Amino acid sequence: MQNFHFQFEMQVRDYECDIQGIVNNAVYQNYLEHCRHKFLHSVGLDFPELHKAGIDPVVIRAEIDYKFPLRPGDDFIVSLNMAKQGKLRIIFNQQIIRKADEKLMVLAQITAVLTKNNRPVSSDIFVGKMEEAGIRVEEV
Repeated sequence: MQNFHFQFEMQVRDYECDIQGIVNNAVYQNYLEHCRHKFLHSVGLDFPELHKAGIDPVVIRAEIDYKFPLRPGDDFIVSLNMAKQGKLRIIFNQQIIRKADEKLMVLAQITAVLTKNNRPVSSDIFVGKMEEAGIRVEEV
Protein backbone atom coordinates (compact mmCIF):
# COMPACT_ATOMS: atom_id res chain seq x y z
CA MET A 1 0.00 0.00 0.00
CA GLN A 2 1.23 3.49 -0.90
CA ASN A 3 2.32 5.95 1.80
CA PHE A 4 -0.09 8.84 2.23
CA HIS A 5 0.06 12.15 4.03
CA PHE A 6 -3.18 11.27 5.80
CA GLN A 7 -5.65 8.40 6.20
CA PHE A 8 -9.04 8.37 7.84
CA GLU A 9 -11.34 5.40 8.52
CA MET A 10 -15.11 5.55 8.05
CA GLN A 11 -18.10 3.22 7.74
CA VAL A 12 -20.96 3.34 5.22
CA ARG A 13 -24.27 4.32 6.81
CA ASP A 14 -27.52 2.88 5.43
CA TYR A 15 -28.96 6.28 4.50
CA GLU A 16 -26.00 6.97 2.17
CA CYS A 17 -27.15 4.24 -0.20
CA ASP A 18 -29.55 4.47 -3.10
CA ILE A 19 -32.28 2.06 -4.14
CA GLN A 20 -29.65 -0.29 -5.63
CA GLY A 21 -28.21 -0.81 -2.14
CA ILE A 22 -24.90 0.87 -2.96
CA VAL A 23 -23.40 4.20 -1.91
CA ASN A 24 -24.79 6.99 -4.07
CA ASN A 25 -22.11 8.51 -6.29
CA ALA A 26 -22.50 12.00 -4.78
CA VAL A 27 -21.81 10.66 -1.28
CA TYR A 28 -18.25 9.74 -2.24
CA GLN A 29 -17.52 13.46 -2.63
CA ASN A 30 -18.61 13.92 0.99
CA TYR A 31 -16.22 11.17 2.09
CA LEU A 32 -13.34 12.75 0.15
CA GLU A 33 -14.12 16.22 1.50
CA HIS A 34 -14.38 14.99 5.09
CA CYS A 35 -10.93 13.43 4.76
CA ARG A 36 -9.47 16.69 3.38
CA HIS A 37 -10.97 18.68 6.25
CA LYS A 38 -9.65 16.23 8.86
CA PHE A 39 -6.22 16.34 7.23
CA LEU A 40 -6.06 20.13 7.17
CA HIS A 41 -7.26 20.30 10.78
CA SER A 42 -4.54 17.79 11.76
CA VAL A 43 -1.83 20.18 10.54
CA GLY A 44 -3.34 23.21 12.28
CA LEU A 45 -5.54 24.73 9.58
CA ASP A 46 -8.95 25.70 10.95
CA PHE A 47 -11.69 26.50 8.41
CA PRO A 48 -13.69 28.92 10.59
CA GLU A 49 -10.50 30.84 11.46
CA LEU A 50 -9.41 30.96 7.83
CA HIS A 51 -12.85 32.25 6.85
CA LYS A 52 -12.73 34.94 9.55
CA ALA A 53 -9.46 36.06 7.94
CA GLY A 54 -11.23 36.20 4.57
CA ILE A 55 -9.53 33.08 3.20
CA ASP A 56 -11.62 30.29 1.74
CA PRO A 57 -10.46 27.09 0.03
CA VAL A 58 -12.56 26.39 -3.06
CA VAL A 59 -12.72 23.18 -5.11
CA ILE A 60 -12.41 24.08 -8.79
CA ARG A 61 -12.17 20.57 -10.27
CA ALA A 62 -13.08 17.06 -9.18
CA GLU A 63 -12.04 13.98 -11.15
CA ILE A 64 -13.43 10.79 -9.68
CA ASP A 65 -13.06 7.25 -10.98
CA TYR A 66 -15.62 4.92 -9.41
CA LYS A 67 -14.11 1.43 -9.49
CA PHE A 68 -16.44 -0.63 -7.30
CA PRO A 69 -19.37 0.28 -5.03
CA LEU A 70 -19.38 0.41 -1.27
CA ARG A 71 -22.37 -1.12 0.53
CA PRO A 72 -24.04 -0.57 3.92
CA GLY A 73 -21.76 -1.43 6.82
CA ASP A 74 -18.56 -1.48 4.76
CA ASP A 75 -15.57 -0.12 6.65
CA PHE A 76 -13.28 1.88 4.40
CA ILE A 77 -10.20 4.08 4.48
CA VAL A 78 -9.98 7.43 2.73
CA SER A 79 -6.39 8.46 2.00
CA LEU A 80 -4.78 11.54 0.52
CA ASN A 81 -1.60 13.12 -0.66
CA MET A 82 -1.36 16.86 -1.19
CA ALA A 83 0.68 18.49 -3.95
CA LYS A 84 0.84 21.94 -5.48
CA GLN A 85 0.65 23.11 -9.05
CA GLY A 86 2.19 26.52 -9.60
CA LYS A 87 1.56 29.20 -6.96
CA LEU A 88 -2.22 28.84 -6.83
CA ARG A 89 -3.46 25.29 -7.24
CA ILE A 90 -3.57 22.64 -4.54
CA ILE A 91 -3.96 19.06 -5.72
CA PHE A 92 -5.39 16.36 -3.46
CA ASN A 93 -4.80 12.85 -4.80
CA GLN A 94 -7.22 10.64 -2.92
CA GLN A 95 -8.43 7.09 -2.82
CA ILE A 96 -11.00 5.02 -1.00
CA ILE A 97 -10.09 1.45 -0.10
CA ARG A 98 -12.54 -1.10 1.35
CA LYS A 99 -10.91 -2.28 4.55
CA ALA A 100 -12.04 -5.94 4.46
CA ASP A 101 -10.12 -6.83 1.29
CA GLU A 102 -8.07 -3.67 0.59
CA LYS A 103 -9.90 -3.28 -2.72
CA LEU A 104 -9.62 0.10 -4.47
CA MET A 105 -13.14 1.52 -4.67
CA VAL A 106 -12.54 5.13 -5.73
CA LEU A 107 -9.63 7.08 -7.14
CA ALA A 108 -9.89 10.88 -7.20
CA GLN A 109 -7.96 14.03 -7.94
CA ILE A 110 -9.41 17.17 -6.38
CA THR A 111 -8.04 20.58 -7.39
CA ALA A 112 -8.57 23.57 -5.13
CA VAL A 113 -7.48 27.17 -4.83
CA LEU A 114 -7.43 29.57 -1.92
CA THR A 115 -9.42 32.76 -2.29
CA LYS A 116 -9.37 35.99 -0.36
CA ASN A 117 -12.34 38.25 -0.96
CA ASN A 118 -13.31 35.97 -3.87
CA ARG A 119 -9.95 36.33 -5.64
CA PRO A 120 -7.33 33.57 -5.93
CA VAL A 121 -4.32 33.88 -3.60
CA SER A 122 -1.09 31.91 -3.18
CA SER A 123 -1.32 28.39 -1.78
CA ASP A 124 1.65 29.21 0.50
CA ILE A 125 -0.64 29.28 3.56
CA PHE A 126 -1.41 25.57 3.13
CA VAL A 127 2.05 24.59 1.93
CA GLY A 128 3.69 26.37 4.88
CA LYS A 129 1.52 24.48 7.36
CA MET A 130 2.38 21.18 5.68
CA GLU A 131 6.10 21.93 5.92
CA GLU A 132 5.73 22.88 9.62
CA ALA A 133 4.10 19.47 10.14
CA GLY A 134 7.04 17.75 8.40
CA ILE A 135 5.12 17.03 5.19
CA ARG A 136 6.95 17.63 1.93
CA VAL A 137 4.57 19.02 -0.69
CA GLU A 138 5.57 18.01 -4.21
CA GLU A 139 5.20 20.25 -7.25
CA VAL A 140 3.20 18.61 -10.07
